[in-house]
Amino acid sequence: MQQPLIARADRSDSFGTLLKQWRDRRNFSQLDLAMSSQVSQRHISFLESERAKPSQDMVLQLASVLEIPLRQQNLLLSAAGFAPIHTETDLSAPEMTSVRKASLLRRGFCAGRGFANANDLILHQHEPYPAFAVDRYWNLLLANQGATRLLDAFIAPDKLHRLFYLDGKINLMRVFFHPLGLRPSIVNWESCANHLLQRLHRETLIERESDLSTVLLKELMSYPDVDRIWRTDLRTTQHALLLAIQLQREDLELQFFSTIATLGTPYDITLQELRIECLFPADETTERNWQQYQD
Repeated sequence: MQQPLIARADRSDSFGTLLKQWRDRRNFSQLDLAMSSQVSQRHISFLESERAKPSQDMVLQLASVLEIPLRQQNLLLSAAGFAPIHTETDLSAPEMTSVRKASLLRRGFCAGRGFANANDLILHQHEPYPAFAVDRYWNLLLANQGATRLLDAFIAPDKLHRLFYLDGKINLMRVFFHPLGLRPSIVNWESCANHLLQRLHRETLIERESDLSTVLLKELMSYPDVDRIWRTDLRTTQHALLLAIQLQREDLELQFFSTIATLGTPYDITLQELRIECLFPADETTERNWQQYQD
């Protein structure tokens, strides 16, 4: 398999160039975009060739049709000569209180090790099973007690904090791929690693080369055997409905599958990029083993 294709658009790219890149990425012809945006194909052509300048409303209208993420919409606005309009609010900000409560998560690894107490909802409701909230770079933002117990079960807490608590956050991709992280405990690591690499690669395609997701992908590719995993076609013919992560530590064996939730109709970059991942037992053995582990 070829090396990951990483988007190389420079931040100085013109609006017309960026518009064409997004149109191509969404498999829209100029006519498709014109009809969906209720403007003429001629105008779309003029915008891409820089013979016409868009209004702010036009930038947002085209961005909406092309389903461009809010962060990238800001870049599109800047390229067109307008100030960015989408905010990026820290999840700990007072105005985010309702979101934290709706997520029912606990604030993760804010200071020192462990989770601060908070009566926050999706994550709390998901107990006793693990649930995490991550940003677009896979940094751990929130987690429930089940998530804490899962990490503690396979990585010593002091080791987790010493090796993976960087820049005030723990990156779950790094924890998964690093030889001293979860990797030795994941029975089907190659299959899961290949899936996550493909997922991260897709995310880098809509980002800039200087974006942290690209930096993260390059770091993961530098770990032992990861480049080989990327180049290997691990699609199987098995009839499993889901790819479950299989964890094993001495007498503890667990299999979890995950669901990912995002917030609907977000107007803030942080909220649009927030992902809540809940792990569910993939079989009755895991249900039983996990319950015994809690006891």
